[in-house]
Amino acid sequence: MTPSTEGTRTRRDVDVVIATRHRPEMVREAIAAVGAQEYDGTVRCLVVHDGTEPDADLVSTDRDRPVQVLGNVGTPGLAGARNTGVRAGSAPYVAFCDDDDLWRRDKVALQVGLLEREGVDTVVTGVRIHYGEGSVDRVPRPEELRAEVLARRRVVAAHPSTVLVRRSALEGDIGPFDEAIPGSYGEDYDWMLRAVAVGPVAVVEAALVDVRWGSSQFSRQWRTIVDALDYLMAKHPVFQADPRAVGRLHGQQAFALAALHRGGSVPAIARTLRDAPTEPRAYLAAAVALRLVSADRVLDLVNRRGRGI
Repeated sequence: MTPSTEGTRTRRDVDVVIATRHRPEMVREAIAAVGAQEYDGTVRCLVVHDGTEPDADLVSTDRDRPVQVLGNVGTPGLAGARNTGVRAGSAPYVAFCDDDDLWRRDKVALQVGLLEREGVDTVVTGVRIHYGEGSVDRVPRPEELRAEVLARRRVVAAHPSTVLVRRSALEGDIGPFDEAIPGSYGEDYDWMLRAVAVGPVAVVEAALVDVRWGSSQFSRQWRTIVDALDYLMAKHPVFQADPRAVGRLHGQQAFALAALHRGGSVPAIARTLRDAPTEPRAYLAAAVALRLVSADRVLDLVNRRGRGI
């Protein structure tokens, strides 16, 4: 099946928000993958340039697969850019795609079908993570998408590029992306914690998004990571209610501080071990702080397994 250009559409329209910055080749590939969706309905790309001039060459007036370009009028960063795209659209369903990710052709059709059958507000899929020469599939299980599980273990497979949500929920009970998070780090994680608190999240149990790791703007912004995690812990009571959950975030902070070679990594490591003695990030942070291994080497090893710190 190819997108219909004649006759009456049978499916509801979808807005796809793609926030982009300094990746002109990748964003074109992302747009092309969205445009290739085998879905009988309009799928509109809203490409939001964050900190860069909107590229008018990306615009398309195709009836079924239009592309609109915008500048970020919100807070600089992913949260503001995504909210800008959401506000510019009007379709009953909204999806998100990072500018370095690619959708499989049946993603939207499968997600909309499941969302409508289950009557839920949000649906995600699995991902195929590409890093270096290798790849690994990660598909979330429905039981993982609960606040207490997400607090203890950020489910990598519940990636923002897999999210499709009803606009009524995005503009209502779940709410927009939080533009106050330092550097927009973890804005997708914060949003998912709120989404699962509102209601169940359905899962298309297949890897329908190709995620290209290694180009994240956050992978080494250590100070931003520390500050953003403080913000998230203060915002979400679920962390304070679970020592293992808060220990995981403290472990991330300890690793970031060790990567910065700051003295603060020692008390951060101790705090992590107090809350969660088996938290592996504490031991990785200690190894980095002692210069036994570099932070870059640790990141490379975990990324090859389709995971992160």
